Formats: sequence, C-alpha cells, structure tokens
Amino acid sequence: MRKDGRPLRYLRYAIEDPSSESAAALDCLVRPTASMGTATPEVRALALWGLLLDEIGGIGSTGESRRRNTLCAAFRLGGGVEWKSTLDDRFGQLRDLPGVFGDPPPSTTTPMHKAWRRAVSEKLAPCLARNLELLRAEDWRPYVEIAQASNAFPETRKPRGRAPSAGAQPVFAERLLVAVEMRRRTAYRRLTVRNIVAREDGVDSYMAQALTGETGGLAAIPVKAIFGCRVETLPGAQPGDPLVLELRFPKPLRNGECHEFISLACDDDLDEERKWINVDIDHHGIAPGVVDGDGRVTGGLSISITFDDCVPDACWWYAEQTEYERMVRPPAGDRHLLEIRQGVVEHTFLESCHPREEYGIAFRWPQL
Repeated sequence: MRKDGRPLRYLRYAIEDPSSESAAALDCLVRPTASMGTATPEVRALALWGLLLDEIGGIGSTGESRRRNTLCAAFRLGGGVEWKSTLDDRFGQLRDLPGVFGDPPPSTTTPMHKAWRRAVSEKLAPCLARNLELLRAEDWRPYVEIAQASNAFPETRKPRGRAPSAGAQPVFAERLLVAVEMRRRTAYRRLTVRNIVAREDGVDSYMAQALTGETGGLAAIPVKAIFGCRVETLPGAQPGDPLVLELRFPKPLRNGECHEFISLACDDDLDEERKWINVDIDHHGIAPGVVDGDGRVTGGLSISITFDDCVPDACWWYAEQTEYERMVRPPAGDRHLLEIRQGVVEHTFLESCHPREEYGIAFRWPQL
C-alpha cells in the first residue's frame, strides 16, 4: 500500500490506464472486473473494493481478531481512525487495542506483521482468488453496494487544498454535472447541474459563465435558467465591462445550506471551433467524484460530451493545466485519454477540484 493511501484511487487508476505501474501491480485484481461490460472505471473500482471489504469483514470470529485488525490497519479501515502513512506505523497504532496483542502490549510491531502475513496468505488471498474466478457481470453489484455503504467515503469527501481567492463565489460544489451537445465543432448546448453548499449567510445567487475552448481564445455564451434559479443580467462594474449574468435563487441561503439549480447555455455561433470543454473553479472548489452502482454520478465534477457525425480523432481529460498544456495530446496508453463510445465521451474527476484552477476535456479534430 502506498504511503498516500486511498486504495480506491489506485484501483481506478489501474483500470483506467492498463499500461501504468498500478495496473501492472494490480492486474490480477482488476482484470476480472472487465466482465462488468460498460461499467465505468469508478464502478469497477467500487466493486473490487466492496469485495475486499466483505472478505476482510469475514476474517476472525470477533472484533478482537488479530488478523482482522491488521487487515483493517493495512487497508486503512475503521471509522474514526486517522491512520498513519506507513504500514509499520499503522501496526504500531494497534498497540492501543486492549488485549488484542497481549497485556501488556508488545514493544515492537513484530506480532502485527506476523498476523498480517498469515491473514493475507491463509485467508484473504485464497478467498479473493476464489471469488475473482467466479464473479461475472451482475454478480458484482452487491459488492458495489457494500463499498457505497462503507465508511471509506467520509474521509475522501472532505474538501482539501488551496484556499479560494478573496473574490471567489462563497459556495462549495458537492456535485457539478456538465452535459454538452456538439454541433459539428461547436458546443451548441451546455446543460449544467450544480449542487452547492453556501459558505456564508445570505448567498442568494451564482454568477454564471459558460466558457469553451475555441480557436480565438475564450468566449462566454448566453445562459438560461432551467430549475432552482432565475436569470438576472447586470451591467459590468466599469464602462465597457461585459454584462454580469447571475442565477438568482428563490431565497437566500444560510451558511451550510444546500441548493440544487440547473442552467442551460446555448451558442448560436456555429462557426466557432471548440477545442475543449472547460470548468473554471471560481468558487470554493468541488468535492471528489463518487459514482453509484448504477453509474450515476452522486458527487464531484463530471463532464459528458455528445458529438454528432463530426467526431474528434482523440479526447482526453485535463486538470490544472495552462491552455498550451491542455492542448498537447497525451501519448498512446496514457490514462488521460478517453474513449468515445457511440458518439459520447465522459469523465468523472476522482480528486477534489481546487479553487482558482481549471478542469475539462480537450479534443483533437481531424485535419480538414
């Protein structure tokens, strides 16, 4: 287990990028989840994590089992425990468990390492091997549900990272869904679903902007209110500044209050070539991505793009890059490359999206 933890993240990376170091190390685990067909990498990773949780929970007859406790420490399980970074340090934390490793507790972690090796070789590995050989397609669904019901998510849902700027909009996005309909090489429609949490009292609106990549830079496109808001257009702060478009809420929000609202941007200028679909984090950030067992995004930033008969040669996701960097096509096999399936490309960002950064999907059009 790596020092920075998050087993779910490495399971997903191994599925997304078969040529990666993570994929080479975890191949025997992740390969059987390919039987889930069109399931996203997030759902496949959840299924495998749920299987691990289920098997670990069945090891040992009581909560005082040495083997189960060392497995929980190794995989950073157990609500309310802030596990340390290295395996040996986490085993050291088990000394505090009354009676599990003797009384008085051992002066070294040798008993924990012995219990860990026996738990893996005699219990966990054989059980996993048996299930991985038998599980197919829908058989994985109960394990997705086990993962969702586990305590693995509260830790990853905490917004972390850099502080927002002084002028940032005082909201945090628990979920932000962007669905774009392309016409030829233009983003004709862009539907955005936002689930936000107010970061102060009196938040009554959200300043909207729909920015998409084009040959001449960035351009705003008109926005309409669909649900949970109404559009209000205001003059810019200074003469010559562009108009300010606000999505006004039905009532002001209190600090910590949640609100969902939906807007639609329509671009009638079908001559502008778009090279990316971009999300600018001008607020307090976005939670890490979470996908349920049916493939629905329940948290984080997710972008989907539907193309007509004009399909790019390649698509890839980017995070926290300059305009130049995001336009550099990743090499073959890179985990950032995305597959276009039946004219649709989509990506859910696993990590938190930070204030003052940009995230999105870029594409390379065929040469005319």
